[in-house]
Amino acid sequence: MDLQRVQRAGVVLFSRQGFAATGIRELGAEAGINSATLYHYVGSKESLLASIIRTCLDEMTRSGALALRRSSDPAVQLAGLVSSHVGFTAVNSSTARVAEYEMRGLTGSNLDEMQKMRDDYEALFGHVLERGGRIGLFDVADHALSRLAILEMCTGVAHWYRPGGRLDLLDIQKYFVSAVFRVIAADTDVLEGFDFRDEEVTRLASEPLGDHGSDAGNRL
Repeated sequence: MDLQRVQRAGVVLFSRQGFAATGIRELGAEAGINSATLYHYVGSKESLLASIIRTCLDEMTRSGALALRRSSDPAVQLAGLVSSHVGFTAVNSSTARVAEYEMRGLTGSNLDEMQKMRDDYEALFGHVLERGGRIGLFDVADHALSRLAILEMCTGVAHWYRPGGRLDLLDIQKYFVSAVFRVIAADTDVLEGFDFRDEEVTRLASEPLGDHGSDAGNRL
């Protein structure tokens, strides 16, 4: 029994029915432990939610930073960021949905910490868009709006991706990178030498096995 097992139970229930609608006893039952033992691993339901989101954002930031180190070219960096984000979100769809939609359940210092982590991660995209726009690689009239639009589009993968679908994950990553480049009028020629397989995609230990996308059954 460990924290990852408790986190996995939290991801299952929070993604299925929401943080507010989930009770401590339900979490214990999902994890296979009683409430007293559950409190040994997490001080409260909110602490559990914060730990899930923290783990998610930590890994997203780590993989995003690795993508940036591949090149000093903003176009290559953006391709790496988008590919990494889509890959991570697809493989960790339940956790990604919890991090995206259940942060509203946090309060006080937990909320402040998670919002800063989210902002720091999103800033990786913002800095690349600003730099690429400044040297004429991207046509970006509003950097903040473009950043949010790109992230929202890419995070949507969490709702419909499933392994064994019509397209494999590598094809989906390629499509999304090309789509983002078209949105900002970037030259797609740079993608000819881009190896999408270089982008590391980590499946979190807290991600439930076989749980893929809230609408995965009837989508792509």
